[in-house]
Amino acid sequence: MTIAITDVVLRDAHQSLFATRLRLDDMLPIAAALDDVGYGSLECWGGATFDACIRFLGEDPWLRLRELKKAMPKTPLQMLLRGQNLLGYRHYADDVVERFVERAVKNGMDVFRVFDAMNDPRNMKAALQAVRSHGAHAQGTLSYTTSPAHTLQTWLDLTEQLLETGVDSIAIKDMSGILTPMAAYELVSEIKKRFEVRLHLHCHATTGMAEMALLKAIEAGVDGVDTAISSMSATYGHPATEALMATLAGTEHDTGLDILKLENIAAYFREVRKKYHAFEGQLKGYDSRILVAQVPGGMLTNLESQLKQQNAADKL
Repeated sequence: MTIAITDVVLRDAHQSLFATRLRLDDMLPIAAALDDVGYGSLECWGGATFDACIRFLGEDPWLRLRELKKAMPKTPLQMLLRGQNLLGYRHYADDVVERFVERAVKNGMDVFRVFDAMNDPRNMKAALQAVRSHGAHAQGTLSYTTSPAHTLQTWLDLTEQLLETGVDSIAIKDMSGILTPMAAYELVSEIKKRFEVRLHLHCHATTGMAEMALLKAIEAGVDGVDTAISSMSATYGHPATEALMATLAGTEHDTGLDILKLENIAAYFREVRKKYHAFEGQLKGYDSRILVAQVPGGMLTNLESQLKQQNAADKL
């Protein structure tokens, strides 16, 4: 089974590596090359990007979406949506959720990964139903964590509840990089055994386990995974696209991606990334403290940046 690759370079990669500061002007020159790769989807919107566009970059996030869709018409565009919170920091009324989704689809969004930080399906229901009603792909999310209260049955129950709500696929979102390879194998195996649903895995590289977790999940039958182009991968971010492509080449899970096309994109971002050095996180390798602290990779550089602004970087 060919593994579908979602590259997160235009959203979660820069959110995790340099505080969501990547500008549209630095996305558009490489957009055609990204569109030509053959990704299952490209994550390019949602999460903290909406806020960052307005608060820090002076950009219109809706214009960003329209321009990216125009530049990448062949590849499904994907976003991260915070369920009832949309892209804000409080719950919004159901009619606001419905209208937001309708506008996002109209402006070019194809795939909505809908999550709730509390893993409460009630907070995902309105958004998922709105996505499906407007003909887009609704992906329900298991926000993976570990605690005495979180067992395998927890995730199986949530999967069942999301399927009852109505989804096109399920994502396991390991936003802190704490999903161990063996736990990934067990979780994917059990979900696939019990439910007929397309399953996707998202891992952060913070603790050093992400590549192993992806490989074990692929062995267990996962349908798709998230990666980031190599020059925008690792540390607080994600496994490298090229590394996974090479790992799976010639196997039944071959991604079918072209290493030369990927290298062209990686070379571009090697140069672009230099512009954003001031926002880079401190992490140079892996951070085993996250195995205990469980802080999501997507918030660490934002947290570092905000602490620096308040002359409180030592508090991290």
